[in-house]
Amino acid sequence: MAIAYVLVSCDLGFDAEIIEELKHLSDVKEAHGIFGAYDILTKVESDSVEHLRDVITWKIRKLNRVRSTLTLIVPEKQE
Repeated sequence: MAIAYVLVSCDLGFDAEIIEELKHLSDVKEAHGIFGAYDILTKVESDSVEHLRDVITWKIRKLNRVRSTLTLIVPEKQE
């Protein structure tokens, strides 16, 4: 199982809308609004690192009003 935490920066005032969109993605297990340099913390799980990268690149990063992301991939031996 591949796990990543994705920090999302979005346009001002659109965090709740993006959180709802994230929760509808099958590989997204958690999505929370946070305070600080980023607006949303998301936990993503997948069967492989390759699929994880696809989800982040082609689904999360392509959501409307997402400005940037920072991905933290958990090493498989530390799950």
